[in-house]
This record gives sequence, C-alpha cells and structure tokens, in this order.
Amino acid sequence: MSKRNSAAAKTAARERLRAERERQAKRAKVKRQIIVACSVVGVLAIAGGIGYAVVQNNKPGYWEAVKDDKVVAPANTTGKNGTTVVIGTSTAKKTLKEYEDPRCPICAAFEQTVGSTVKKDIDDGKYKIQYIGATFIDTKDNGEGSKNALSALGAALNVSDQAFLDYKSALYSTKYHPDETTDKFKDDSYLIKVANTVPALKNNTKFQTAVKKGTYDAWALAMSKTFDNNKDGVTGTPGFVMNGKQLETTPANQEWTVAQFNTAVDAALKA
Repeated sequence: MSKRNSAAAKTAARERLRAERERQAKRAKVKRQIIVACSVVGVLAIAGGIGYAVVQNNKPGYWEAVKDDKVVAPANTTGKNGTTVVIGTSTAKKTLKEYEDPRCPICAAFEQTVGSTVKKDIDDGKYKIQYIGATFIDTKDNGEGSKNALSALGAALNVSDQAFLDYKSALYSTKYHPDETTDKFKDDSYLIKVANTVPALKNNTKFQTAVKKGTYDAWALAMSKTFDNNKDGVTGTPGFVMNGKQLETTPANQEWTVAQFNTAVDAALKA
C-alpha cells in the first residue's frame, strides 16, 4: 500500500514538473513574440519619424517659396521691383545711402541716437536718403523677423514716405526693438502693435491687411538682394554711403554719435 502510494506520488510529481515546464516554455514564447512585435513597431515608428522628418526638411519653407512669387512694389518706390527707395526734397543735391537690417541692434542704437537728426536733415533738404534693407541676421540664425519687418516697412511705405520713416523709428525704439536673439518681428501681430503707435498706420486696415497677407514679402526679398549685391562694399549694418564712399566714425567701428555723424556727413557733402 505504501509502495503504491509512493509510486503514485512520484508519478504525480513528474506530471506536475512536466506541466510547469510546459507553462514556462509557453510564457517564454509569448514573451519573445511580444518583444519582437514591439521591436518591429519601434523600428517602423522610427523609420516613419525619419521619413516624416526628411519630408519636412525637404519641403520648401515659406520664405523660400516666396522667392518665386511676383514682386508687388509699394508706392513711393522706383527702379526694378521697386527696390529704389529715395526720400527727401527734390532740391537736395546729394543722396545718403542708408543700409539697415530691421533686427540689427546697432541700427536701433543709431536710430535712437541720430534718427531725429537724419529726419531734420531730410526735412531741411540737406540731402535725400536712399534706404536699402537687409536681412542677413535672419540668414545667420535661420530667423524670419528681418524679412517680415522689411515687408511691413514696405506696407508702411505704400501709405507714405512719412509713415515709412515713423514706422522705422518705432521699430528701432527702445520700447519695441527686441534683443537680436529674440525674433519678435516674425509675428505679424507684434508688427501691427508697433504700427498702431504711428498716427498714419494706427488701425489702418489697408496696412494691416498687407502685413497679414504678406503683400510685400517678395519685395522684401528683392530689397534684401539689393543689399547682398551692393557695389558700395557694405557688408554690415548700419552702413552709410555718399558719393560712392562709406562714411565712418572716428575712431572706426564705434557707435555713431550726433557729432560724429554730422562731421562725416558735412565732409561728404563738401566733397
């Protein structure tokens, strides 16, 4: 009796061991299948993500596409694509070329210090100014603000010369000009906010529509190309040229003061 019981116990133990091994083998198989399935999904997801990224990177950006658009030139411009912007009285004998990038902090410093002097000189007929807009800061940091602000300046110029000058001054003001590393000018709403401080542009529906629709975006790129291809040897901003020669501070590479600017301009006017 005890033998039968002993034999039966051994048989039962072997059966339990076999069953447990089968369960473990089954669990291991299922686990392997799950791991393989997850790996496949992961690979597909990564491949899909890479594919999406490649598509996005190869997709032309907005401003890249604008290069092929027809240029709409603002009023108060002349020359090819309306990129010649000359402001001043017809009696002024000489023209001061003014090269500026809307995001340029040194341009902002110049406007804040010397801008009112330039406006007075223009009003007095001392000289005309020819504005040449640049966007090289956008190129440097893959930004959009210089181009967008230049387009908005085109919309202001379409209103009037004075609106253009006042808006340019507002964009460069201590209150509204952003740090070079902050690309605020890429936002239309911010450009319109600044424009609302200019009497001729405040709540000006035509101006605001042009900014929002990007009416002068292609013009901004054409103007920027004028800077890129300039024959005056100007490579940075602000840059000033009269009689084919660049005006420089004394000592060179300093920020302009009113006195330095007047001395340089008066010498160029006499040349």
